[in-house]
Amino acid sequence: MSSTAVKGLQLFASLSILIALHEFGHYFFARLFKTRVEKFYLFFDFLFPFSGLLNFALFKKKVGETEYGLGWFPLGGYVKIAGMIDESMDKEAMALPPQPWEYRSKKPYERLFIMLGGIIVNIVLAIVIYIAVFGIYGEEYLPAKNAKFGIAVDSTAKTLGLMNGDMVTAVDGKPVERFERIVTSIILDEAKAIQVQRGGQELNIEIKPGTVHSIITGQKGSFIAPRIPLIIGDVAGGSTAEKMGLKDGDSVVAVNGMPIRFFDEFDSIKRSIPGMPIEMTVIRKGQTETLKGTVPADKKLGFFPVGDYNRFFKTEVIKYNPIQATGKGFSYTYDQFTNYLRQFKMIFTSKEIKTSESLGGIISFGKIFPSSFDMEKFLMLTAFVSIILAFMNLLPIPGLDGGYVIFLLFEMISGKKVSEKVMEKATTVGLVLLLALMVYANGLDILRLFKH
Repeated sequence: MSSTAVKGLQLFASLSILIALHEFGHYFFARLFKTRVEKFYLFFDFLFPFSGLLNFALFKKKVGETEYGLGWFPLGGYVKIAGMIDESMDKEAMALPPQPWEYRSKKPYERLFIMLGGIIVNIVLAIVIYIAVFGIYGEEYLPAKNAKFGIAVDSTAKTLGLMNGDMVTAVDGKPVERFERIVTSIILDEAKAIQVQRGGQELNIEIKPGTVHSIITGQKGSFIAPRIPLIIGDVAGGSTAEKMGLKDGDSVVAVNGMPIRFFDEFDSIKRSIPGMPIEMTVIRKGQTETLKGTVPADKKLGFFPVGDYNRFFKTEVIKYNPIQATGKGFSYTYDQFTNYLRQFKMIFTSKEIKTSESLGGIISFGKIFPSSFDMEKFLMLTAFVSIILAFMNLLPIPGLDGGYVIFLLFEMISGKKVSEKVMEKATTVGLVLLLALMVYANGLDILRLFKH
């Protein structure tokens, strides 16, 4: 199975679980307050947001008062709550007198819980997943000081004055403990400088304007990464590397007679002219061998280096008992939510971030999943996406949960209920706006595929 298919299946599974549980949150509080739920659908059984177009379900079954089904339009889901203006836009039902079992007959605080139900479940789910992951797997990270070979830098980092082999010691004067938080600190804290150790000297590297923009939009490699020795990992079948005789575990020590030790050094040397000969010296089982080949037209030899940090560095693993894991689950969920809020705010406040470059659709979501299935990573990403769904649904846009919450808060504060006609028009506008946003975000993804 291709890596793209693996990513796609993970995305589909994750979103399906999260959407179903989000809608269950609305369902749970509706039933708790004795409100009738007419439909519970994973995906839409109509062409969203047009409730009257292409109405059919892949599966449906009525149990009691509720019809449970699987829609054909795989971007979301919904519960149809009696007496509520929602995606279904059932105007005929709303024209009838309110009934005791309907949403519009319930007290404002009950309606508020019904609307917040999906968000509550998304947050609770993230907490539960994080508790389970930290309790079962613990927390592994690479201490910055243990990246003993220093950093490997991309072109953006080089323009700042960073060099391969630099040891990062601090960002804006604050000591760095975890390597993976270096770039996060630079972006979210809008850092002004990064401190490194080079050749026994402490250097202060200024982070110039435009750096964050380059990091976020960069398509080739990482701004910085732990520098690793060049040891051959997977060799693609039929590739130049296979024809040369490269094998898993080979340690590369020279290319075209030039000594090298690290992967970033090979990356600079390999920019040869297609068709030119290439000679690689490797150590295999303690013996030195010289392998010869020809640089292919795409300049890709067809091998992947060993990227397992545990092979080169000593990582730290924090183990949590059940009580500690519970506390960590809550605090980590809070940190992830606030970090995402900061990222979202930067779209509107940062001069270096453009909406067209940071916004993405279903393809962007799929790219965050690994190319091979790993249960720990899948759970962590599912929890993170659950937080994103909770946050996005809190936005005060009619048609989203946050839009309904705004109307309810107005009612609770003023004592005046927003008219159903106003709600209907606002919901229509909100749904059209959401559709336009979906088309725009996914359109950007498609354009990026053609650009790269």
